[in-house]
Amino acid sequence: MELLRKWLGHPEDLYNLLRFKMGGYRVVMPRIDPDSLGCGLRTCYRYLNQTSRSFAAVIQALDGELRHAVCIFYLVLRALDTVEDDMSIPLDVKVPMLQEFHSYLYQPEWKYMESKEKDRQVLEDFPTISMEFRNLSKVYQDVISDICHKMGVGMAEFLEKKVDSQHEWDKYCHYVAGLVGIGLSRLFSASELEDPIVGQDTELANSMGLFLQKTNIIRDYLEDQMEGREFWPREVWSRYAQKLSDLAKPENIEMAVQCLNELITNALHHVPDVLTYLSRLKNQSVFNFCAIPQVMAIATLAACYNNKQVFRGVVKIRKGQAVTLMMDATNIQAVKAIMYQYVEEIYQKIPSTDPSSNKTQQVIASIRAMSLPGSSMASRHHYSPIYLSCAMLLAALSWQYLSTLSKATEEYVQAGEN
Repeated sequence: MELLRKWLGHPEDLYNLLRFKMGGYRVVMPRIDPDSLGCGLRTCYRYLNQTSRSFAAVIQALDGELRHAVCIFYLVLRALDTVEDDMSIPLDVKVPMLQEFHSYLYQPEWKYMESKEKDRQVLEDFPTISMEFRNLSKVYQDVISDICHKMGVGMAEFLEKKVDSQHEWDKYCHYVAGLVGIGLSRLFSASELEDPIVGQDTELANSMGLFLQKTNIIRDYLEDQMEGREFWPREVWSRYAQKLSDLAKPENIEMAVQCLNELITNALHHVPDVLTYLSRLKNQSVFNFCAIPQVMAIATLAACYNNKQVFRGVVKIRKGQAVTLMMDATNIQAVKAIMYQYVEEIYQKIPSTDPSSNKTQQVIASIRAMSLPGSSMASRHHYSPIYLSCAMLLAALSWQYLSTLSKATEEYVQAGEN
């Protein structure tokens, strides 16, 4: 009955889940025909689906040759990331591998067979990936190789280095996510689907990546602690605890939540850049590709803000909520409406005693100024009464079926998980 209560409490989630499952996903995430691909590309898309179902869906929705370029870009960086994550590789081997990884793109036979990671197939069959890389236009090759080089150097730098200052937090997030945003933006412009300014404005592209990465780091506090990883900046958490792990102790929960709120406030500073970046996009497939992760991120931050559960378990947005965001975030006005909705949700939860409350209010004010609701935004969640009545009736009659439906749609709504 808990599932029934969930649907009754959010009937718009039910409506959009059904709309999504019954063909709506094809609008934002159309699939490509594997029979139209050569053997190598078909293998690459298989690896894409195996290593990231959520990214596979949005990548396959991109237009033209950009789709293949982004697919190969993703697999190259997934291979690089697999090397970084593999704790069985000695540092004296791993560091030069990371620093030189970009050169392997031009070595047809290079592969690595000793990895123990779950995504090791991208290293074991790297010759197929590098072959398809070399089949790309040179303008795409240059971008992918350059970003791979810079990211490998950055990963090597942080292998034995903890994130201390907020500046270093930004630097780490730049290496692992900001560079991805910059690389993608350059690919968008190279494809001529977007104007040159999209690829040239690296500051905005970097912010796109930082907003997503900081959201993941904030949300994944407990998971990272359990696996011995620390990504929260010491400069912040040391004001609230002697050790980062102390924030998970029940007796420290009030200080932990204050630390959490400060980091979320930090992440929110990227939202104005995100809105400016998205406002420049012209191609619908590129807009969807970029906007969907960003609205998932703001919804995740709203769920995490002032939430003790971050230190006790997993905080995720509802599947129906994720589908609603995916269906709605198809133009800049809708995205502004979504951003406005979730920063208002955060604003309503700001404790008056929170040390960061003034800063949180200030950054929300700047986001409000960029996303004040107009007529098209104000009606975003105003479904007609008959739709809501039918949705609630359907929920009451078929809640058990919907539990199966939720699992069936999960591959499309793994928000930011990878």
